[in-house]
Amino acid sequence: MSVPAMREATASAGQAGASTGPATQALLSVQGLQAFYGESHILHGVDFQVERGEVVTLLGRNGAGKTTTLKSIMGILAKRTGSIRFAGEELIALRSNQVAQNGIAYCPEERGIFASLNVEENLLLPPVVKPGGMTVDEIFRLFPNLAERRYSQGTKLSGGEQQMLAIGRILRTGASLLLLDEPTEGLAPVIVQKIGEVIRQLKARGLTVLLVEQNFRFAATVADRHYVMEDGRVVDMVHGHAVEANLEKLHDYLGI
Repeated sequence: MSVPAMREATASAGQAGASTGPATQALLSVQGLQAFYGESHILHGVDFQVERGEVVTLLGRNGAGKTTTLKSIMGILAKRTGSIRFAGEELIALRSNQVAQNGIAYCPEERGIFASLNVEENLLLPPVVKPGGMTVDEIFRLFPNLAERRYSQGTKLSGGEQQMLAIGRILRTGASLLLLDEPTEGLAPVIVQKIGEVIRQLKARGLTVLLVEQNFRFAATVADRHYVMEDGRVVDMVHGHAVEANLEKLHDYLGI
């Protein structure tokens, strides 16, 4: 994409995002986000917002800056500038533990299961930061596979069960915004379908989800809106109901 075209697409994305409601009403509002790994400049002014109760995806090719955006929101990257407002509070200067205490939870792509702990112990490890989180029994009802493996060592689970455990672990915290990084990567279709069902159930409970996903076909089944990232910027936004009409454009962005 040429620079003028990218600027036009970015402006269009900003206008489209604004149409979902004023930034002051968004649960999460990211504006002018810049982020760095050492001297490497990764994010170049990322702008988007997520309304309360939405499922929103960040789409883009590898290296577009999607995971870096989640880590920046969570405060894992220390070198970042711009604005990250959550429920009206500015988070840009906060450490990751302070961000978590505000009610944001992060499920990383690598899952982070503790090998020395069994399933139940992994679930009980994160502290509760807000009221309203799920109990362990509720999580087991959501993921019956985990109930059956309750006393199994976390890393002895299948890849799909480990992903369920990684998601289940953050549901206890009481966070109202869940950041999910590539939750379906490498999983069998039946497990991908289960993850989709869970995301829809979480949305029905009033939780908000920001999802990074390479599997566009999966993302299209769960998301209200899709932001497209290229070269560390948001370049477009497509509503879920408009995906079919924009398939050719999305395929071009994503290289499908």
